[in-house]
Amino acid sequence: MTRVRLSVAERREELLGAAIEQISARGVAALRIADVAAALGVSNALVLYHFSTKEKLVAAAFAHAAEDDLAHLRKLLGRRTSALRRLRTAVRWYAPTGHAKGWRLWIEGWAVALREPALREVARELDHQWKAAIAEVIAEGVAAGEFPCPDPDGAALRLTALLDGLAVQLTSYAGAVPRARAQEWADEALARELGLAREALTTTR
Repeated sequence: MTRVRLSVAERREELLGAAIEQISARGVAALRIADVAAALGVSNALVLYHFSTKEKLVAAAFAHAAEDDLAHLRKLLGRRTSALRRLRTAVRWYAPTGHAKGWRLWIEGWAVALREPALREVARELDHQWKAAIAEVIAEGVAAGEFPCPDPDGAALRLTALLDGLAVQLTSYAGAVPRARAQEWADEALARELGLAREALTTTR
């Protein structure tokens, strides 16, 4: 079968998608350029033409994987409703009991980032964007008088740290934390950080 000629951007996106699938299946340590090439039926040279090294391919793949989730987060946080509703929806989506994808991929990425400077920089920047988006909406809610959180930046950091930790538990150790309990903890943490009773999360506003 003759392959359709793709633009540079389309080819990069195709290669990144294949890399994400291979990382999810094999892990970063076992990933080879040849695996990505074979998954698409292209040459190793083509993969290296676009990314030059495995390390650059991996860093770009993680950045690519995060963009969809970041875009969805911003969509949830940008809705025309109260800050409390937006935060509740975003946290329940982002929590490992929600519909955010790729937790196994990110746990793998965090581990590799300890040894790979390029991936560490990517992970740090993406983490900053997540926290900044959450903190911005918390600040909006404070300004609107919805809740009294005195430290939006600190609240965003503590909240996302809890969710990341729960993701490790639920993804790495099946059954370690019941999903219903993890959801309760996420709701309790959000309410606590905002200075509200947990029941306020389900109050129509």
